[in-house]
Amino acid sequence: MATRPGPLTEWPWQKLGNFKYVVMAPVVVHGAWRVAAGGWGDIDLTFALILPSLLLRMVHNQIWISAARYQTARSKHRIVDRGIEFDQVDRERGWDDQIILNGLFFYVGYLLIPSARYLPAWRTDGAVATALLHAGPVEFLYYWFHRALHHHFLYSRYHSHHHSSIVTEPITSVIHPFAEHIVYYILFAIPMLTTVYMGNASVLGFVLYIAYIDFMNNMGHCNFELVPKWVFQVFPPLKYLMYTPSFHSLHHTQFRTNYSLFMPFYDYIYSTMDKSSDQLYESSLKGTEETPDLVHLTHMTDLQSAYHLRIGFASVASKPSNSSMWYMWTLWPLAWLSMVFAWVYGSSAFVVERIKLKKLTMQTWAIPRYNFQFGLNWERESINDLIEKAILDADARGVKVLSLGLLNQAKQLNGGGELFRQKYPKLRVRLVDGSGLAAAVVLKSIPHDAKQVFLHAGPSKIACATAFALCEKGVKVIMNPKKEYDTLKSQIADSRASYLEHSSNHMPQIWLVDNIDDKEQKMAPQGTIFIPISQFPIKKVRKDCTYLSTPAMKIPETMQNIHACENWLPRKVMSAWRIAGILHALEGWTVHECGDAMMDAEKAWSAAISHGFVPLTKA
Repeated sequence: MATRPGPLTEWPWQKLGNFKYVVMAPVVVHGAWRVAAGGWGDIDLTFALILPSLLLRMVHNQIWISAARYQTARSKHRIVDRGIEFDQVDRERGWDDQIILNGLFFYVGYLLIPSARYLPAWRTDGAVATALLHAGPVEFLYYWFHRALHHHFLYSRYHSHHHSSIVTEPITSVIHPFAEHIVYYILFAIPMLTTVYMGNASVLGFVLYIAYIDFMNNMGHCNFELVPKWVFQVFPPLKYLMYTPSFHSLHHTQFRTNYSLFMPFYDYIYSTMDKSSDQLYESSLKGTEETPDLVHLTHMTDLQSAYHLRIGFASVASKPSNSSMWYMWTLWPLAWLSMVFAWVYGSSAFVVERIKLKKLTMQTWAIPRYNFQFGLNWERESINDLIEKAILDADARGVKVLSLGLLNQAKQLNGGGELFRQKYPKLRVRLVDGSGLAAAVVLKSIPHDAKQVFLHAGPSKIACATAFALCEKGVKVIMNPKKEYDTLKSQIADSRASYLEHSSNHMPQIWLVDNIDDKEQKMAPQGTIFIPISQFPIKKVRKDCTYLSTPAMKIPETMQNIHACENWLPRKVMSAWRIAGILHALEGWTVHECGDAMMDAEKAWSAAISHGFVPLTKA
């Protein structure tokens, strides 16, 4: 929102939320009526392409969004080395509003202008006229309108909304108040309406002109330089006819320079070109090589997790993955195809995000496998190969720490990472499974006055460490499965063995759970507190019980470029396993934490607190 919102700032359908596409219903109803009355032959090409062209624009924009986010995370050609926050994602979630407006304008124009109907598919003379009219009146008028928007009166009421994004993304290009878009579409209508009245308009001419506007908008708002130098060397005048991402980035950082739409020509004429434009272009194109200090290796979870990645849908990634969004199910076929594609062609981990804390640089890599594939015995070797390849790649690049997330550290898969440590004893990158901090978070989640807890979990490192710590504190740990009880009993000190008890009837109100089904949850007494000790949340089936988060902590405010949720965790919350890797890098710990090796829980907890991580709950 602008700092002092003026009239027509909000979009008319803003209150409709995700149902805003209902405003396109008249187009659908009109088309259905024409087909019913006169058959498909009654639909001319102009009308038939109104809705498909909107869908094409959405796909085009989404490709730019995903590609730009992927490149920003891994590319050395970043222009502004700053992060994006959740408020920018929320502000830019309505990037499709202008597509809806475009569709309505096309429909109204079709109804009101008889000569706009039954247009030919293509007219070369019309395309040439469109190009000339854009380079002349449109670019000229836009330049002066843009300068007017930077006057304090209009800037505070309208244009400041767009400039709230210092670090731009492709979708930043279309984030403007409603009133601004009205003016922009009036400008862009000049070539289209002119060719209609000249009689040389064409359907593809309109579609390609809008596609050109989208392409240049998206390209110019990327936060990395992608226009190669040879383009301007082959045709030097092009520097006056086409801007670059670095050129427009200066407008978002300096505000009073580089006002042009797509053609810097007018900034040269009116002496508003930023003097550092060429230098920034050169430096951005050259880039700066960067080796992350830390890599967190994760993987896909369910079929829809592809959308939840930062390189997927920005607004979806900004919410926990278990947030209910009914419309996501309409994309299930696409999710299934992406899973098959990743399964067949996914041969290495890919970069998902890049974040910073103090001087520490971190990247998240994901291997192209899903939860269900980890349960397939015949897939284990290929999954371990992917993990091994990522570890060796990180080691070769000089990464200091690699933390294993989710099932990448499963004991039955690779012994919690021990397989790789033994296979490569000279490994320089430190492998971290995060069990020490995870156990600490679980222990700190248990109320201080607790006298007994029920442990419903297998003999995992965290379960064992938690049980031992509780027994040391004099808290009774009750277990039901005899096999798991006997395993723990044999490892605990004789002086504390009395605090470990096997019982199928005595059920306290604090349950430490790993994997629990609905039937087992119903056995818990009313008011039970369920505390997960694994990386995966448990299904909430009891309204009379309390469910805590999986082991996690709030991140420091100084952590940069956090604008996506980690799986099912809320905003600005990070899993303990991932935080453990960060602590290893920050503290300079040189030991592996994998296999049976485990960091002291209190040591890990103290380090987390000292570096600004905050507990989710107070015991």
